[in-house]
Amino acid sequence: MMKQDYVPQIPYGTRDFLPREAARKRVVEAGLAQLFGKWGYDEVVTPTFEYLETLLVGAASGVDQHMFKFLDKNNRILALRPDMTTPIARTAATRMQEVGEPLRLFYLTNVFRYELAQAGRQCEFYQAGVELLGAPGPAADAEVIALAVEAMREAGLTSFQISLGQVDFINGIMAESELDVVQRQQVKAAIARRDLVGLGEILTASGLSADMQKFLKSIPVLHGRQEVLDQAYKMAPNEVSRAALDNLADIFRLLTSYGVEQYVNFDLGLIRDLDYYTGMVFEGYTPGLGFPLCGGGRYDNMLASFGSASPATGFALGIERVLLALDRQGLSTPAAEKDCYVAWQNDGLAQAIAKANQLRAEGWRVELALEAQSQQEAVKNAQQRCCAKLHYIGG
Repeated sequence: MMKQDYVPQIPYGTRDFLPREAARKRVVEAGLAQLFGKWGYDEVVTPTFEYLETLLVGAASGVDQHMFKFLDKNNRILALRPDMTTPIARTAATRMQEVGEPLRLFYLTNVFRYELAQAGRQCEFYQAGVELLGAPGPAADAEVIALAVEAMREAGLTSFQISLGQVDFINGIMAESELDVVQRQQVKAAIARRDLVGLGEILTASGLSADMQKFLKSIPVLHGRQEVLDQAYKMAPNEVSRAALDNLADIFRLLTSYGVEQYVNFDLGLIRDLDYYTGMVFEGYTPGLGFPLCGGGRYDNMLASFGSASPATGFALGIERVLLALDRQGLSTPAAEKDCYVAWQNDGLAQAIAKANQLRAEGWRVELALEAQSQQEAVKNAQQRCCAKLHYIGG
């Protein structure tokens, strides 16, 4: 292939943000950073890549299959971070032990997972999120959920819903089911996919009683308001499942105090990763997207894997998914315009530079013409370059 025939391409699953897209993205991120700060969260920044064994500590099952891996000069395996929860847990456990709990931390960054690229899903994508470390109980979980609601509102969304579940509800049922390990994983996977037909086939072959099969088939459709909890209480087979429902009721009462209860529905079939999460889990959805905008939950075992046992809860919000949802709902966040275009003619460049410097010192966003132009050309250029005003020197 001749050099002149080469067409530069970007890697699979990545994208360019052109100026207006990048500006919209920055507006959303800046608003989220300000919001998280108001709630008492401090920003942390961790390395883009870490040792593979670090990222696998306490991670969700199967995550290594979606990592980008490479070797350093000492042949140690490195990987690009697939999420921020593990790096923040490492940082808190190894670098912040002297800081009093609870720790409230937030991040705005890119993460990497190899998966099928499509609208709203890339191999490199951007997230905003928080981790609340060192605080057990429903008060911490309610704060995180309420903050997730406020984050979506801050981003400009007006129509969305939080689905709230609890992994111990299903764990309790599995303990009573007499299914073997493989069957339990198959049942969980079918529930996670809302695959009622597949779930029925698995249960028919399982040999479980008709009553237990009927109960398990009902789990994927146990979603709604308070009546769902009331129904589930009557079905809960043991104390583990009932305690999970009590936990959800406690969290919801606190969400009412936050004034965000109208955004929250219970979804007892919600499964994110039952080996990773230890309590409540939630996802945020909005019309027009077939995948969640945000997700999170309680993960009390991860920091213990780094030698510093501590309860934890948090969530992550997809920035590109928010922007896509805003576009589809006609709620696009406008990119910030430049305040002024300074143009000049003849020998007016020095005067134009002085004027641009003055305006910038006053806080204006200014673009300076680098060549002489007529006033008509200056008007056209100011419009093309999204400048609100024109300051023309000369003529």
